[in-house]
Amino acid sequence: MNLEPDAKIIFNAAREGKLRRLRSLMEQLSPEEVRILVNSKTYGATPLVMACRNGHLEITKYLVFHCKADIEMTGSVLFDGETIEGAPPLWCAAAAGHYSIVQFLVFEGANVNSTTQTNSTPLRAACFDGHYNIVQFLVKKGANIEVSNRHGHTCLMIACYKGHYLIAKYLLALKADVNRKSVKGNTALHDCAESGNLEILKLLIEHGAKMDVDSYGMTPLLAASVTGHTAIVEYIIDTLGTTTRQEVINALELLGATYVDKGRNMHVAYELWRKAMALRYDSNHPTIPKPSQVIPVEAYEYAKEVQTLEELQELVSDPDAMRVQALLIRERILGPAHPDTSYYIRFRGAVYADAGRFSRCISLWNYALDMQQSILEPLNPLTQSSLVSFTELFSLMMDADSFNSSSISRKIPTINFSDIMMVLKKCVHEVSAGATMKDKPGFDETHFQRVLVISLHLCCVLAKLLPFLNAEQRHEAHSLVYSLVCQKIRGNGNRSFLHYVCTSKTGVISRYSTCQFPCVSLVRMLCRTGADTNSTDEDGNTPLHLTALSPVHKLEIVHTLLEHGAHLDTVNNFGLTFKDLLSEKLHLIVNEVQYTTLACLAARVLRKNSIPFKKTVPIALHDFILQH
Repeated sequence: MNLEPDAKIIFNAAREGKLRRLRSLMEQLSPEEVRILVNSKTYGATPLVMACRNGHLEITKYLVFHCKADIEMTGSVLFDGETIEGAPPLWCAAAAGHYSIVQFLVFEGANVNSTTQTNSTPLRAACFDGHYNIVQFLVKKGANIEVSNRHGHTCLMIACYKGHYLIAKYLLALKADVNRKSVKGNTALHDCAESGNLEILKLLIEHGAKMDVDSYGMTPLLAASVTGHTAIVEYIIDTLGTTTRQEVINALELLGATYVDKGRNMHVAYELWRKAMALRYDSNHPTIPKPSQVIPVEAYEYAKEVQTLEELQELVSDPDAMRVQALLIRERILGPAHPDTSYYIRFRGAVYADAGRFSRCISLWNYALDMQQSILEPLNPLTQSSLVSFTELFSLMMDADSFNSSSISRKIPTINFSDIMMVLKKCVHEVSAGATMKDKPGFDETHFQRVLVISLHLCCVLAKLLPFLNAEQRHEAHSLVYSLVCQKIRGNGNRSFLHYVCTSKTGVISRYSTCQFPCVSLVRMLCRTGADTNSTDEDGNTPLHLTALSPVHKLEIVHTLLEHGAHLDTVNNFGLTFKDLLSEKLHLIVNEVQYTTLACLAARVLRKNSIPFKKTVPIALHDFILQH
């Protein structure tokens, strides 16, 4: 009984609101078939989940009353470009703002505190998008206002962050915990300060919200400064009057840095810094000098923070110096652990890259990458993002033809060998550190896979740079790739580095043609550095098999693999050889005799004739024989 075609029809009818079509199909089916279909998932969701997501009340009622659909069965749905896993029908209706469906499901017994995989409740979903009537209804029906998602964000926090005043006021009237902290230590005040809603911030303070610090040491005042919400900064400083002189100085300096990088307003930044400087040297109070910078940073071109009003005035005529000051100030106040510190260093580097100043970009990005790797755990998404940026940049610098064909025309500088080596070493370190975590709880295979692919893209750039290197540089390059190969790291499907490089199905990181797979030059480099050409993945495929399976199987790769010992007659788990998988005739590609050894022929005879060999042949040869 194949019900898959019917499942898709029912799913589409529920999604599109076509009740007549849905009913006509269901009436032709047996009760058992109906039960199976309404509880089956298409694209990760049941028909009921899709009907609730898209606001089709009549279909929702039909599925529940006539088809006995499970009102608690979850599914995957898309909201604002993000896939929500494990979403109950009630959550979908609440998130999308379908009040009548929410009422219906609750009256039919739906759990008002059911959650998604990230522990988001229907109430929190309604708070996110500001569905005030749904919020009120769910609370009256027993929804718990204090259930937080996996990040510890409560309904009050998300209402404050999204700027929904009425919902925030309603939750506060219900005695929502105004000072509750998330996993990262932020409160509703932090969320309000970051989003810039002054009216909600005042409301929170009226209900006893305290100016606390999060796990980064950030107060709501600094949170408003780093996001550029001047009105909130001024209100906290001028109206509340609870901040210290040092806190005011930090807020003004940080707000000025935000105006430089985010607002691109040098004049306002200068005025804020001047005001902060005046507070430091206020004659009515003890002087608060800036901390001295012991070791100037090369990435900042050894610049130091200005210490006096005179030095500050000299910056006005030099926008680039102002931008460096902003980076220095942000790093001093936020510290290297705060995400915004490395973000704005990378942002400034990207601006330099757009202006063709690639060396400045690389210097800043390397500094940010060092900062991330020294603080963050291996495989952190922020570190991955930095490595991807380098991959894009190096690919751009190599792919001159693609770049110069665009509307922008300028000379692309040659990649500096030391630059690509420096970044690749850091990426190899990330891969190695990630590999040691594989058996630990909470290991994210997706993050590891991504870093592995990034490392191969960087290796691809290096491999294409080889013809332009001297002998010493080539040796250094091969040594680094050798260190990666020696670790025998495996990715998804138990694939080796060589497997990845031989197939076009490897994930694409860069949009430039330099980093595209299969990559002949990197296959050669991996083979020269000892990569096993006969290693098999979980399907028994060797790199040669994947070359045949790839829509783009290049003859140079086939010959390279064969010249480095790949066996033509290795069979995969499905009993297929490279020849079986190849769309063309093998004799047109390679000379079989040239690449077939006597050992291979002997193994074939043993396997073909089912000759017992395990008691007479040395154990070291067993795997070799079984592969043929």
